[in-house]
Amino acid sequence: MISLHNPGINMLIAFVVTAAATGLLIPYLKKNQFGQYIREEGPKAHLSKAGTPTMGGIAIVIGVTAAILLSGGITKDKIIILLSMYAFGIIGFIDDYNKIAKKENEGLTPKQKILIQLVFGVVIGAYMMITSGTEVFIPFFKVYVNFGILYIPFVVFVEVAMANAVNLTDGLDGLASSTTAIATLTFAALGVRVSAFANSSMVTGASALIGALLGFLVFNKYPAKIFMGDTGSMALGGCLTAIAIVGHLEFLLPIAGLIFVIEALSVIIQVTYFRKTGGKRFFRMAPIHHHFELGGLKETQVVFRFCLFTAVCSFIAYLAAC
Repeated sequence: MISLHNPGINMLIAFVVTAAATGLLIPYLKKNQFGQYIREEGPKAHLSKAGTPTMGGIAIVIGVTAAILLSGGITKDKIIILLSMYAFGIIGFIDDYNKIAKKENEGLTPKQKILIQLVFGVVIGAYMMITSGTEVFIPFFKVYVNFGILYIPFVVFVEVAMANAVNLTDGLDGLASSTTAIATLTFAALGVRVSAFANSSMVTGASALIGALLGFLVFNKYPAKIFMGDTGSMALGGCLTAIAIVGHLEFLLPIAGLIFVIEALSVIIQVTYFRKTGGKRFFRMAPIHHHFELGGLKETQVVFRFCLFTAVCSFIAYLAAC
């Protein structure tokens, strides 16, 4: 008998459910005019994408949820993975709904987003401290360090930073989906292959997220028939971060997910440079994937190179833990 604890089966469930849910969402979103808004100042090639259904991240959340619930037994770690995904996904959903359904330009203000994210981060950090302790694995040195009371602000920072970084990466067809799937593979591989990191909930969450992202990529690859929206990108950041947290592997996130860090830093550099120089730009456009686009690379070329870079970073992260 095939066990639902098998990560391959878990991944397959997430893939099938997400692909089916996405296929059903596309006509519904089109009918109700939940279309993507394209910034005027963005790459001109993107203007043709205006009106493409968005908020497809709902399907990813459904796929991950189904796979985790069917994996057998709800543990405290599985709960934190789901709650983190839901919490940040809800923030993205509110933002998407305000911008698209209510036809408001801004959605949630940056201050509102950060405040809600901080609250969710504190709850997750406190829950983990009470249930799983405050030790964190340090890659390369391969030791655990007890963060004590500093663990909560540490988790808050990791959650908020990663959720927003993944959100900024979601700007090209299939970019956030593919890079997140590759980065998540690090945690699935460590949980399956390395006995020291044999955390069944981490493996379940990672395999579910990978399967869901692959199912969504069926429709999100270039040319995308649907976008995940902030609903999806925020949920991805929350889910990936929680997967690392339950394995106490938080410091592997900026290694495997270095592309997300670079995307976020490019925005920070661009905004800071713009303000300091009275309107000059450091990059052609930020986030940095648009910089390469405007430099002459095709959208598919940027996505491929970012995926290759993420694969290398993920392999380095794996070696740093072994």
